[in-house]
Amino acid sequence: MANQELIFHQKMLEVYEKARDQDYFATYFKGMLDQYGGLETAKRLLAKSQPQTGLFRLWELKMLDSSMEALVIQERFSELFTEDEIQEAKNRLEELNYFKDY
Repeated sequence: MANQELIFHQKMLEVYEKARDQDYFATYFKGMLDQYGGLETAKRLLAKSQPQTGLFRLWELKMLDSSMEALVIQERFSELFTEDEIQEAKNRLEELNYFKDY
């Protein structure tokens, strides 16, 4: 696993842990992380036509900054994703007014 990919994986685990600290147990997300790793999990979730319910749950908890989508759009991880994947993450966050809140 390349350095940036490993860092991304660790950050994805932090997404799960922060949500768990708020009593949100994203078992599907954690299972994907365990099976595929952080990068492949993000790519698979971004390829789905609709955002996952976990993103809406994080929005309810006012934790969008701790979402997978927020990680994907970070400049330091841009080399790991295609332009389309980054745009999909931005679109999902825009739909939940992420950029208006920050």
